[in-house]
Amino acid sequence: MTESEPNQPPSHILWSGMTHRGRVRQNNEDTFLCLNFDAHEVRYLGKIGDSSLERGDFVFAVSDGMGGAKSGEFASKIAAEKITQLLPKSFKQSAQHIAIGHGDILGELFSRIHEELIKLGRYYEECRGMGATLSLGWFTPGWLHFAHIGDSRIYWLPKAGPMKQLTHDHSYVGHLVRKGELNERQARTHPRKSVLMQVLGANRQFLEPHLGSVNCESGDRFLFCTDGVIDGIWDRRLGDMLATEDARAIVEYAVAESGRDNASAVVVELR
Repeated sequence: MTESEPNQPPSHILWSGMTHRGRVRQNNEDTFLCLNFDAHEVRYLGKIGDSSLERGDFVFAVSDGMGGAKSGEFASKIAAEKITQLLPKSFKQSAQHIAIGHGDILGELFSRIHEELIKLGRYYEECRGMGATLSLGWFTPGWLHFAHIGDSRIYWLPKAGPMKQLTHDHSYVGHLVRKGELNERQARTHPRKSVLMQVLGANRQFLEPHLGSVNCESGDRFLFCTDGVIDGIWDRRLGDMLATEDARAIVEYAVAESGRDNASAVVVELR
C-alpha cells in the first residue's frame, strides 16, 4: 500500500474513456467501464463526464479479452454484474461506519468474475479458453482502491509528480523487469512479451490479483490502459500526456505510433 499525507481532500471527479481497435486487428477485444454507485444502485456513466464525489463511489476499469471476439465484452459485463451485487452493500456498511476491507471485497469480486468466465468456457464452445485482463479502480472519499490482473495497467500521477505505475504486469517479461533484468526498451522487443502468467478465466486455476490502495488529493490524475496504449507510448511521454490530455488524445497517439493492438484508456482527475 502506498500512502501520502493529503493536502486538500478532493470533492470533484472528472473522467474520459476511449477504445480503438487499432490499425491491424479486425475486431476490438478491449473494453472499458465507468460506474457510479451508492447503497441503493449502480449507474453507468458516459464516456466523458464530471461529478461531485458526494454522489457516491466511482469505479473505472479497462479489460483486454483473449480467446474470442467477445471475451473483453463478456469480462466487462460480468464485472459490472458482480460490482452491482457486491459494492453497493459495502457502501451501505461504510455509511453505517462499519469497517470494511476494500481489498477483501475486490479480491472476492475478481474471484467471482474468474469463476463466471471459466463457467462460460465450460458450457459454450465459442467461449472455450476465453480469458481477460482487468485493471479496476474504486474511488472512495480520499482513496483509490485497486485490483488488477494481467498486463493492462494503472498509472498514478500525483499532483506533485512524477507518474508511478501502480500495478505489476502479470507477464513473463514483467517479472524480468521487476527483477531488474530488462529495461523498458528491452521489454518492448522481447519475444515473450505477450506471455501472461495470470488472467481471469482461460481455464487458469491460480488467481492472485494485485491489490492496493493510494491516498488521493485534489490535482491527482490516474490512467487505466490496456497494453495497446503501452505499446505505442514510452513511459516518459505517457507521463507528459497524462498531465494534460484526455483518454481520446492518449489512445489516438498510441494508435498512430503503433496500432498493432486494440488500445483503450480511461483518464480520471480529482479536483
